[in-house]
Order: sequence, then C-alpha cells, then structure tokens
Amino acid sequence: MHIIRRLFSLRITHPTLSGLWYAFFWMMFGALILSLLLHASLMEEEQLSLYTYIVHSIALLFGGLVSGKRSGKKGLYQGAFTGLFYSILLLLISFLALDHSIGLADLVLILPASLIASAGGVLGVNLRK
Repeated sequence: MHIIRRLFSLRITHPTLSGLWYAFFWMMFGALILSLLLHASLMEEEQLSLYTYIVHSIALLFGGLVSGKRSGKKGLYQGAFTGLFYSILLLLISFLALDHSIGLADLVLILPASLIASAGGVLGVNLRK
C-alpha cells in the first residue's frame, strides 16, 4: 500500500510553486461557486466583478499562507513572489485567451496581489511554529 501511495503522490516541494498550486486551486473552486450562484440566479452579473476580486484575494491569501508555511522562513518574500507570479500568470492568460490588451490598470493590480499574498506568507510562517 505504501508503494502505491509513493508512486502516485505528487508533492511540490518548492514553496512558491506549491503556493501557486493552492492559489489556483482556490481560484478554481471560487469560480465554480460563483458560476453556480450566477446560474441559480442568486446573483446579478453586475455584482460579479466585486465577488471575483474577493475570490482572487482569498486565493492569494491561501497561496501565500501555503508558501510561507512550506518555506518556514522569509514568508513575506515567498508570499510576495507567489502573488507576483499569480498575477502575472492571470494577466498572461487574459491576454492570450481572451485577447485582452494589458493596460496600466491591469499592471497596477500586481501590487495588491503581492501584498495580500505576502500577508498570507507571514501568517503561514507563524502557523508553522
């Protein structure tokens, strides 16, 4: 049984990559919940942008938390890199998939993403102790 568990287990050991993995997982989970709420007509489309920012903030916080917890030190640094890579990947996806031009307003969102994830990284380092 242990052999099967070792063969099929995937553990990302790098703190930033594991934080990105968890951030994207929580973003996908939040997007699923938002789409179900939108489908059930419990929410209007005008409210969707606010809830999207909330989902991204929660995903960044959890991603920074995981990266800080995995690193054990320098949580601010690990969380900031997680937020930076998360936001750059989202900008690239929106640029390539949706044919959305990247403007200054999009680039300004990198800073709050890094700040939220770095706060999660600080919390993650402190949760480890």
